[in-house]
Amino acid sequence: MPAEQPRWRGVNHLALITNDMDRTVRFYHGVLGARLVAHLGNRDFRHYFFEVGPEQTVAFFEYKHAPVQAFAKPAGVPDPRAIQFDHLSLNLADERALEELQSRLKENGSEVTDIIDHGFVRSIYFSDPNGIALEASWWVIDPTGRDSDYGDGELFSDPDPVPSVGELYATGELASVPTTHLVQDATDIADPA
Repeated sequence: MPAEQPRWRGVNHLALITNDMDRTVRFYHGVLGARLVAHLGNRDFRHYFFEVGPEQTVAFFEYKHAPVQAFAKPAGVPDPRAIQFDHLSLNLADERALEELQSRLKENGSEVTDIIDHGFVRSIYFSDPNGIALEASWWVIDPTGRDSDYGDGELFSDPDPVPSVGELYATGELASVPTTHLVQDATDIADPA
């Protein structure tokens, strides 16, 4: 019998980087309404947390003595410099909330797309002051919190899915999983206290 799977409760935090924490607070707390709920820091960095849902935050590091080079790209557009991050999508309750956020962004001088219908999810796209591509979405068909039906063409529509999806479709299990390695010694992780 396979081991019980973890019961995830969303994203605790996604850690991003800014060179201007004050401007970041003004955008996330002031424009997006993502309340600043915690922060910590020391002589080398600041780490601020913005609430995007129950127990879910987007967090930013600002390194005091090592500014990072700004990099901006639109969501969903390939760029060889963005090898592990494309964009962050924040969840909203419904179409009305999406329209209200779109208006709020425009009223605050932020460029934003029209509402894009992806079938099971509808979205708008914009950027934060750090050039990070953001999306706000609501589930038209919510695939979370229920069993997956890999034969549902509305939710699973890749015409050429990767082999692991074939395994899930056939047996509900993966034949193998990858191993990973730390990129640094665990003792090298800085304690902010």
